[in-house]
Amino acid sequence: RTPTLRYRKKLIEVALPLDAINAAAAREKSIRHGHPSTLHLWWARRPLAAARAVIFAQLVDDPASRPELFPTEQEQDRERRRLFDLIEALVRWENTTNQEVLRQARDEIRACWRRACADHADHPRAAELFDPERLPAFHDPFAGGGALPLEAQRLGLEAHAGDLNPVAVLINKAMIELPPKFAGRPPVHPEARSKPELVARREWTGARGLAEDVRRYGRWMREEAERRIGHLYPKIAVTDEMVRERPDLKRYAGRELTVIAWLWARTVRSPNPAFGQMEVPLVSTFMLSTKQGREAYVEPVIGADGYRFTVKVGAPPDAAAARAGTKLSRGAFRCLLSDVPITYAYIDAEANAGRMGARLMAIVAQGDRTRLYLSPTEAAAAVAASPKPEWKPDVPSRGTWASNAQGRRYGFRTFGDYFTPRQLVALTTFSDLIAEARERVRQDAGAAGMPDDGRPFHAGGTGATAYADAIGVYLAFAISKLADRGSSICTWFTERDSTRNTFARQSIPMAWDYAELNMLLDGTGSFAGAVEWTAESTDCLASVSGGDRGSAQLADAGVQTLSAGKIVSTDPPYYDNIGYADLSDFFYVWLRRSLRSVFPDLFATMMVPKAEELIATPYRHGTRAQAEAFFMTGMTQALERLARQAHPGFPVTIYYAFKQAERRDDRGVSSTGWETFLEAVIDAGFAITGTWPMRTELGNRMVGIGSNALASSIVLVCRRRSDDAPLGTRRRLMEAMKAELPPALAHLQRGNVAPVDLAQAAIGPGMAIFTRYAKVLHTGGNRVTVREALALINQTLDEILAAQEGDFDADSRWALAWFDQHGFEAGDYGSAETLSKAKNTSVSGLAQAGILHAQAGRVRLLRPDELPDGWDPAKDERLTTWGAVHHLIRVKERSGEEAAGRLLHRLAVVAGAARELCYRLYAVCERKQRAAEALDYNGLVKSWPELARLAVREAGVQAALFDGEPPATPPR
Repeated sequence: RTPTLRYRKKLIEVALPLDAINAAAAREKSIRHGHPSTLHLWWARRPLAAARAVIFAQLVDDPASRPELFPTEQEQDRERRRLFDLIEALVRWENTTNQEVLRQARDEIRACWRRACADHADHPRAAELFDPERLPAFHDPFAGGGALPLEAQRLGLEAHAGDLNPVAVLINKAMIELPPKFAGRPPVHPEARSKPELVARREWTGARGLAEDVRRYGRWMREEAERRIGHLYPKIAVTDEMVRERPDLKRYAGRELTVIAWLWARTVRSPNPAFGQMEVPLVSTFMLSTKQGREAYVEPVIGADGYRFTVKVGAPPDAAAARAGTKLSRGAFRCLLSDVPITYAYIDAEANAGRMGARLMAIVAQGDRTRLYLSPTEAAAAVAASPKPEWKPDVPSRGTWASNAQGRRYGFRTFGDYFTPRQLVALTTFSDLIAEARERVRQDAGAAGMPDDGRPFHAGGTGATAYADAIGVYLAFAISKLADRGSSICTWFTERDSTRNTFARQSIPMAWDYAELNMLLDGTGSFAGAVEWTAESTDCLASVSGGDRGSAQLADAGVQTLSAGKIVSTDPPYYDNIGYADLSDFFYVWLRRSLRSVFPDLFATMMVPKAEELIATPYRHGTRAQAEAFFMTGMTQALERLARQAHPGFPVTIYYAFKQAERRDDRGVSSTGWETFLEAVIDAGFAITGTWPMRTELGNRMVGIGSNALASSIVLVCRRRSDDAPLGTRRRLMEAMKAELPPALAHLQRGNVAPVDLAQAAIGPGMAIFTRYAKVLHTGGNRVTVREALALINQTLDEILAAQEGDFDADSRWALAWFDQHGFEAGDYGSAETLSKAKNTSVSGLAQAGILHAQAGRVRLLRPDELPDGWDPAKDERLTTWGAVHHLIRVKERSGEEAAGRLLHRLAVVAGAARELCYRLYAVCERKQRAAEALDYNGLVKSWPELARLAVREAGVQAALFDGEPPATPPR
């Protein structure tokens, strides 16, 4: 039996500044340079802002759990707002490495920890679990891309990461294990040491020295590669003949231009017997550049002996044909020579028979501050055909669902088949240079005075040899970037004159025409560019230094053991959304070649382990039912271990992302993956105490109103269910929900949870009631399912929101009922009059209140943009909550938040009811699929704290009128 604990609710179990967290998470999408996510590609990585906020709120006490210090609800709200201000500062990208903001967060965490230790001084495991001098460690058993362990470490916790995928483990080592061991060291490269002024100008704090060495040894690798394989990337001479065909090239006559990329089209033999020995191109577009005023395109020239490609500049005479290439609007392609259709089945058969080739379509060269598109040359094609790779990754790719869109294979049997011969030679050259670079680092580190114990990093080394291994890891990551930009799946981006990478989405699609970049240049797509991106990401990693502040291990979450109780936040696989192991094989084959001697245990297998991966993929398990059973059993087992082993004083947070609704019946819309995952969490012995939607869409974009796909992921807050949890009945469950959900909902609304997120956030307190019981039973003895519990929560939420109508005036209650039925469209006057009697008002009075228009037997509510300018609520003899909401929307839209804040001051008497009405109106819009109006109501609630702050600033109004004091200025 678990020893009794003093249960102090954490902030994440009560309230969060959700909108600020989501805004910061969305902003991260536009931040690339220096962001840790660019260290190495990973799929569905959590935003750092969300991870940092969740872990902080998971560790910090909610003020309501400290009644001795905050006895009243007002004092609790004030303290909660202070914590919100700190979180809002903490999640800003600019504060990611702001040591002052991080110090404040760490101090808050440590104060709560000491309080927990004092609460449990008599606990039988106090020495092990509640040592006030040592914070508990953090553990993520599904570490993936490493965002959660990294942010736990940034908040001052010792961080541990586990994953079954070697690529994920290596990413985590590079984020939380390597940087702390070598933090604060200056670079060892001789160029840095030979320039004391460089060292004097910079403070080599954190991982800056490590990043500088990555840059310098990466530069050496690039120079050495150019010496060895530079002949494979020749320049192109602009000849007089080229100038005669293209007068725009006159200024370049006689010059040799650097080639940026070669653009190819895949080919198959023509299906027309008359042209059966000729290879014809499969081209998705002949356009090269669609930038206005700089258009360029490929024109196929057909002759008696076949065809050739020539490049033209300017808008094509037949734009539609140029855009279409040889692709048909329905069905695959057409033969360029005979117009005979070429089906996908024919292409697949030709490819699998080894008869798919490639034809050079165009060359992209570097002009004077511009891209030049040139016609292909025989010499360029001959150079591309000359390399004879000595090695290629012959690991089979065929059969993995991640390979090739729509389940087609087209002859790609191994991962080596995704690369051209020149790409293979370049990638293997860079891979082989890793070992040479490591040896140079080791020697230079010794010359710089770094001691060397001779042990490699995997054996616990901390000296020059281990440092060389660390540099090797980051340089290998640069090769991964190069592979992503340097495969024959990369296509030319005509709108930007650049390439798309291999993994533009979470699969390896088919590319019919592709771009082969010059890997020896500078910039994106080259090795030098990849090294710079890697170094920038490394530069801002280490916020701690020295010792064992982080570790990453290859481990199966279903069997791994947590020692001494750790804080757990984790982001497990999402049912069947992403096949991480299948996808990461693409990188694993290159990382293994570069780093097998550095991490022999990590790269012991030829491919990434897949059998134990917890995703519901039918192709591995035979049927969808078997795949779902595998997922359910494995996830329950993994979560059960977490429930038993995680630190008992803290909740566990679990991220879950789910797709669009998968089924609809008489009980509503549901998601199979979502319900299956909730079942696994509950069966593992967890009680759910919170659910928080974490959205990463930019701006106010809301997709799929009425579906369960508004949020990109959900954070479940869980505690271990009591061993002596009682049985419950459906009736008792309903009674508890009716009693406990209203105050919980009020907390959420006071925390300014946006209407779009309210239903999902309300699942938390609802599931907290459901999961406090060992089982909930119907009168017949059958168990109440998770799906039924979710339906009951939604039903209760609707009843609570409907009950809030009692706070509205009669006119607003009528308007709400009319809006539910008609929206802003006109309806029959008689119906409006009948409804007005039920609501104790009249149509004439509603017209006097200025919220509707009645004419010719028709009645309709006025839209916000139809309301009069200059409206003064103080002079309105029939002030309504409805009118207040829609005038606020009008003013905010037309004149901005400053003006809306001034209006809110004048609306103080109905301010609280106005916000409640927004929630109710949003619920109506969601149910009725009225997306445009939903945006207005959601946006007004999201702006409410700022409007209240402006109102108080303008007039010094009592903050209580706006549900509490305005936010204080957040720390910088």
